[in-house]
Amino acid sequence: MEASKLYKITLKHLMLKGEKKIGMQFYPNKVMNALVRSLPYVKFNKQFNMAYITNTKENLDLIFNVFRGVAWVDGKYFFLNKTLNNNNLAISKKTIQNIPTEIPAKYLDKLILKKYADNTVKVYCSMFKQYIRYYIDKPIDELTELEIRAYLKHLVLAGKSDSYLGQMVNAIKFYYEIVLGMPNRFYEIERPQKRERLPKVLSKADVVAMIKGTQNLKHKCIIGLIYSAGLRRSELLALTIGDIDSKRMTIRVVDSKGRKDRITTLSNTILQLLRLYYKDYNPNDFLFEGQKGFQYTGASILKVVDQAAKRANIAQKVTPHMLRHSFATHLLEDGTDLRKIQNLLGHSSLKTTEVYTHLAINYQVDINNPLDSLSLD
Repeated sequence: MEASKLYKITLKHLMLKGEKKIGMQFYPNKVMNALVRSLPYVKFNKQFNMAYITNTKENLDLIFNVFRGVAWVDGKYFFLNKTLNNNNLAISKKTIQNIPTEIPAKYLDKLILKKYADNTVKVYCSMFKQYIRYYIDKPIDELTELEIRAYLKHLVLAGKSDSYLGQMVNAIKFYYEIVLGMPNRFYEIERPQKRERLPKVLSKADVVAMIKGTQNLKHKCIIGLIYSAGLRRSELLALTIGDIDSKRMTIRVVDSKGRKDRITTLSNTILQLLRLYYKDYNPNDFLFEGQKGFQYTGASILKVVDQAAKRANIAQKVTPHMLRHSFATHLLEDGTDLRKIQNLLGHSSLKTTEVYTHLAINYQVDINNPLDSLSLD
């Protein structure tokens, strides 16, 4: 065992029977055991495998004094709060202004600090507001796991979807684990099991019909760019003119899902349309801007795609994400390597990309249907 592990103690927040505790994780040996036992009223919790004492400033100072010069006190999980500054404002002023009054300031501050996406902030705050209102007569910091379970059961009985329940768990979990720094609150809370559903895709003919049937040049570029680069709606909205590299025929996607940058492909067909679009619209900051130079909205993108699908006489409802799924599926059908598609889409795991093998026609054509080998005469 390395010496760094032998003489290290990690501090974590614990909430036991409604009381805040300082949890202590360490590798047990004679030295560490003796030092921990020297702390006043120290106890051990088997469930979380931690020694703990009451969370007070005096006890916290005492821990550092007891272990000073003997063991490294790791407080990265305990001291989660940082000073905010204006550079951390990654969400829009409009979103901040519309935050429900019930939402604690520290909840919003932490969302800003963590640079959560604008839409995620809206969802979390909306969900957490409902949770607060359900227990309007009780301080939320004192609610137990049983009460959280009771609320989730209430939502299940109300017929809420699995996706809705998952978002609610995330919003509540964020408050107790990230804002308050109590990571043990949700150890026993089960998430709804995700249903494995195949994404819906369009045929190449449908995509062509949508683009050709759109006369508005900006809208034509939007539809073509989402499909030809496999972009998420939020990624399209965040594009700037500088993200389009016509020399390398690539598009730089900055700070996308999972806080990652990536490079995706630029279609020559779309590049020609974008050049015409730039001459006509002359955007300033973002590639696609609405009235008065503001960033185009997600709702506008949904409307553009929906109207294009209706003009193309596509019976099913078409969303921007369906165009992204179609991009990946058509690449696979054309023989593009699965790992290349993974990189273009920005998937962290190849397993996520493998879902398109269930959709690509060329993965099914070599299968002989068993009924065709049987005689029905």
